[in-house]
Amino acid sequence: MAQLSRTIYILRKHKALYLLMLPGILYYVIFKYAPMYGIIIAFQDYSIGRGILGSKFVGLKHLIEFFYVTPDAWKLIRNTIMLNVYDLLFHFPAPIILAILFHELKSKWFKRFVQNISYMPHFLSTVVIAGILVTFLSPTTGVVNHLLVKLFGMEPIMFLGIPEWFRTVYVGSEIWQKVGWGTILYLAAIAGIDPTLYEAAKMDGANRWQQVRHITFIGMVPVMIILFVLSLGNFMEASFEKILLIYNTMNYETSDVINTFVYRRGILDADFSFATAVGLFQSAIGFILVVAANRIVRKYSETSLW
Repeated sequence: MAQLSRTIYILRKHKALYLLMLPGILYYVIFKYAPMYGIIIAFQDYSIGRGILGSKFVGLKHLIEFFYVTPDAWKLIRNTIMLNVYDLLFHFPAPIILAILFHELKSKWFKRFVQNISYMPHFLSTVVIAGILVTFLSPTTGVVNHLLVKLFGMEPIMFLGIPEWFRTVYVGSEIWQKVGWGTILYLAAIAGIDPTLYEAAKMDGANRWQQVRHITFIGMVPVMIILFVLSLGNFMEASFEKILLIYNTMNYETSDVINTFVYRRGILDADFSFATAVGLFQSAIGFILVVAANRIVRKYSETSLW
């Protein structure tokens, strides 16, 4: 009873703060947790007419069908993994490097100007980004091929028609679109570093590179660990909207991923149970990776999600 009274007292005392939290809580409850009830159809032969409670339970039938019957299953998994591996290798370090470069700029007005320019692509919709890619990479009228022909005498390249180029185009566009916005958390981490550390390092004879390596970079490590662990939650996914807008039959070999397959089976073919089962498989892999990565970083560092 005393604990209940104390809880009510805390709620009343900080009611303004809890009211500010309420929209966020409602968002996750309504759009994230409530729809999880629909996961049941992954283990059913779902029928709209019979509903979730009336549909036949079939267990792991749809997952077995995906792995052993679907002819392109392993190609879809490979393409999804490869895109995410390239994304981690090239996209993940990009905002770290850019944040350090921003921090090292001495001219404040130039720093603000460059930051604003780097933030702009983040505010463009995925449809606009895809339109820019298709237009700029066109083999006939695209500005990229025009420059390659005029400056280097190269033959036009069908960037979106050659499977080998798709991953480069996708990861490159992800970096261009998100690298500026991704620096915000790292710049905040740098801002929290004690300035006296730099002064002490200078007195000890450390040059700028040594200061960056031993102070700036180390100060960013906790944020890097948290973001890396969180990014593993989406390891079996990719930017579905962008891929859907720029992939085609010529680059299917490398561009067709699990998300686009789920879209075709679930929305176009109305095979809701099968699509839900494959989507659940993606989420389960992401969950396992996050838990495993968090356990590893908690063992070897003081930073972890929980």
